[in-house]
Amino acid sequence: MTRFFAPLLIWLTLAVPAAFAQDWALNGFDPVSYFTSNRAVPGEPDIATRWRGKSWHFSSEENRLKFESNPRAYAPGFGGFCPVSLAEGKRIPGDPRQFVVIGQRIYLLRSGSAARQLMADPRGILTSARRTWMKMAK
Repeated sequence: MTRFFAPLLIWLTLAVPAAFAQDWALNGFDPVSYFTSNRAVPGEPDIATRWRGKSWHFSSEENRLKFESNPRAYAPGFGGFCPVSLAEGKRIPGDPRQFVVIGQRIYLLRSGSAARQLMADPRGILTSARRTWMKMAK
C-alpha cells in the first residue's frame, strides 16, 4: 500500500504547483515592478489577483492595489508577444525577464538581442509589430 501512495504523493507535490503556475501571468513576475523597480521582480504566491483569466502575482500588497486600480496600464503590450518577432511576422512570446518600457508601456522580448533591436528603432519596430498584431487579430 505504501508503495502506491509514496509515488502518488511525490507526483502530486510536483504536478499540482506546475498546474497552478500554468495560469500565472508573466510566469509569476510582478507587473508593477517593471515600472517601479525597472527590473523583473518575482511575485509572492499569496499576493495575487485574477484578471483576464490569469493569476497576476505581486511582490507587495501595494503593487497589487496599483495593478487592480488600472490593470491595462501594467499589462504588457501585444499581449506579451515579442514586438521584434511580430515585426518579423512571427508570433513568439516574450520572456518576462527580458523587457523594455517605452512610454508608459512594457514590452516583453524574446531575448536580450531583440531588446537591443527594439531600442535601436522603437518607432519602426513598434509600427511594424502593430500592423502584424492587427492582421493576426482578424
